[in-house]
Amino acid sequence: MSAQDMPLGGKRAVITGASKGIGRAIATAYAVAGADVALVARDEGELTALAGELRTHGGKAFPIVCDVTDAAAVGKMAEQVLAEMHGIDILVNNAGIARSHKLVGHPDELWNRILTTNLTSVYLVTKALVQPMLDQRSGRIVNIASIAGKVGGRYVIAYTASKHGVIGLTRALAAELVNSGITVNAVCPGYVDTPMTEAAIANITEHTAMSAERARDTLERTNPQQRLIEPEEVASVALFLALETSKGITGQAINVDGGAVMF
Repeated sequence: MSAQDMPLGGKRAVITGASKGIGRAIATAYAVAGADVALVARDEGELTALAGELRTHGGKAFPIVCDVTDAAAVGKMAEQVLAEMHGIDILVNNAGIARSHKLVGHPDELWNRILTTNLTSVYLVTKALVQPMLDQRSGRIVNIASIAGKVGGRYVIAYTASKHGVIGLTRALAAELVNSGITVNAVCPGYVDTPMTEAAIANITEHTAMSAERARDTLERTNPQQRLIEPEEVASVALFLALETSKGITGQAINVDGGAVMF
């Protein structure tokens, strides 16, 4: 294949939350584009199966089991990444969870779990893996946020706060690293057709009189295009941001939501 066919040939990428949904789609897009990929998540079976699939594209794929909310585990993950890949060029912080609850009676444990998973993990993983990028004076960091990071949403205060935090962290890191050859950007999807959205639909049906079909339709109608976003659409933006030709783009939060939020 030509360099044009393999735009990430020779690059080494780490993707958290890689076993399903958006993370899986990004890992696949990167592998097809020629990158070696480290797949980070908690489910060893899913990671091992995905790694086997991605190796068919000709590159290396390493499954790494890690709880990215645990600083010690993240440190060990970073050591394994550097031992296996001898460096890193691209980091995708995708691990996240979504749960809904109204403010009154909101469990503190739920608040802490969502903030730790969605926001603190980005801080921990980036801190653990940024030094090799600094040493080589090049790198790409892509954080998967959400349009909930730009607007408010009822009954999702913890998720909304965490994703606002991801965008803020993205911009702060972009400013700090702007002269280092490292770009830092966020991708902000609307509702995506993933297991996370299926869980949201199940939660709606459990707590309301809606059927699953009506709940899905309600989520689809949050998109002016009247549909759920496909994971591959998010992956295509994450791929673009990883390319050499994207080196002038940093500190941005790019929406993939069918026009729901236009800023």
